[in-house]
Order: sequence, then structure tokens, then C-alpha cells
Amino acid sequence: MPPPQTPAPGTLSLDLPHGLHVEALTWGPDDGPLAVLLHGFPDTAHTWRHLGPALAQDGWRVVAPFLRGYAPSGPAPDGSYHVAALCHDAITLHTALGGDERAVLVGHDWGAITANGVGAAEASPYAAVVSMAVPPVPALVPRGVGDAGLAVQQLLMSWYTLFHQLPALPERVFTRHVTRLWHHWSPGYDPGEDLALLAAALPDRAHRRAAIDYYRAAPRQGRVPYTYAHLADAWLGMPSVPMLHLHGARDGCLSSRFATRLAELAPPTCRVEVVPSAGHFLQLERPNRVGALVREFLAEVS
Repeated sequence: MPPPQTPAPGTLSLDLPHGLHVEALTWGPDDGPLAVLLHGFPDTAHTWRHLGPALAQDGWRVVAPFLRGYAPSGPAPDGSYHVAALCHDAITLHTALGGDERAVLVGHDWGAITANGVGAAEASPYAAVVSMAVPPVPALVPRGVGDAGLAVQQLLMSWYTLFHQLPALPERVFTRHVTRLWHHWSPGYDPGEDLALLAAALPDRAHRRAAIDYYRAAPRQGRVPYTYAHLADAWLGMPSVPMLHLHGARDGCLSSRFATRLAELAPPTCRVEVVPSAGHFLQLERPNRVGALVREFLAEVS
């Protein structure tokens, strides 16, 4: 059964102090507590077309920006696509949007990596974080010989991260490449609408290079610009604020076994849920279930 029709989003445009132009989708009342929703790769802010209206029903002011490099937002003003830069954007957005101590941060994929990092940063202004599909880094680190099978499995699943290190080629075959990723990462889900939205957000070689540069920047953390240096290591830690992690049981990008490991490692302030019959893009595949879990968590921590 297809998900129910959801309200059309509003739009927001602003320029952050460090030079980044941001465009975002919005739902909910202007005077509600702030919920910032961050998308991942290869995706857009439209990935929140179900969760955004659901949170708005609870009174949240939902803002879902297009990340740096994804149109209609601008490219990175300093050329940086490091995780620290993404964390800085999220923190700066809190101030620019007039967020207060009730604000929450939700992320999927690269947005999840960002949310995890912000939740672990001393400078975090967000009261809680929700991450989807990518748990905090400590849950991804092998802990012994017993993890060898999982490490090999994930190495095979993560072939694309090495492919993205190649110069020019990923951009040249981008459309075919990302179509394959959607089908492999979320088996059985029809990504036609999402791929069309992605094509609009990454319409040319320069935009596609920006999206791929997230991966190229990841192993080059020593080159983080000074502006973001104080956040360079935050994304490697465990969030200290209340956290909900959601993972699709059939995720073809990152094994759901990492979510199980997170449940074993995490502090009591962290809740983990594996969503049955969902792949990597669980917020689109199981919008009602994901929405219910997020709304329940936010009601508990707000």
C-alpha cells in the first residue's frame, strides 16, 4: 500500500555567516521547537517528505536543508566536504534559525554521520539526535576475531567507497551508478521519484563532484580547514545527548548487525531499533513505522 499523501512543504532560504547559502524544505509552525533534518547520499531533502509533516503534527518547526553542494543550496564556500564542515553547518543552522534548548537533530546516511558527530561535540546546541542507517563510529570498529566475518561482509558491501576515491570516473557514470546503489541498498523499493529529485539537485558534473567529494574528504581529515578544526574529531565519538538510532533490517549499504553492536556498546541514553522489512532508505520504505518511532522518542526527551 502506498504511503498517504503528505502536505507540500514550504521553503526557506538563508546565508550562513561562514558563506554557505542554504535552501531548505519546511513544515510546521514558525513558533514550534526546532527539528533539523539532514539527508544523505545519494538523496535530497525530499527524503523527509513523510517524516517532516508527521513531526509538524506534533508542533515541531521542521527544517530540512539541502546539504552543501546539493542544489538549490550552494557549494562549499571553501571547497570543504569534511564531516567537520557538515557538523559546523548543522550547529550554525541552529543559531541562524533561532533554535533553543529544545531543538533536535535528525539525520540519515551522511546526515546521520553528521548528527552523530554533533551529538558527540561539546559545542552541540541540540538536546537530542536521531540517526538512521549509520550508527556512531565506535559501533563500526572491529572488537576482535569474532568480528572478522562482519568486517569481510561490510568490506564487500562498501566497495563504492573505494570507487568514489577515483578521479572523475564516479561523476562520469553517476546516473547509472546511483541508480544501482538505490536498488541494492533498498531491495524492492521503487526509487523513481527520488532519482528524479536527485537529478534536479545534482544537475551537472560540478554538483556531482561535490556529492562524491564527501567520500574523498573522509580519509583526509588532516586537511580540515581551520574554521572546522574544533569539530574534526567529534564525529569519531559516541553522542552524549539522548539518541535514537534506527536501522533497516535489509540494509544493503551498512549491515544492520552494526545496530546490534551499538545496542551493546551504547550508554543508557541511547535507544536502538532495527526496522523489519526496510533497507537503507527506511524513512521512505517504512514511513509510518519510522515516524512512530521518532515521534515516540522525541515525546520522551522533550
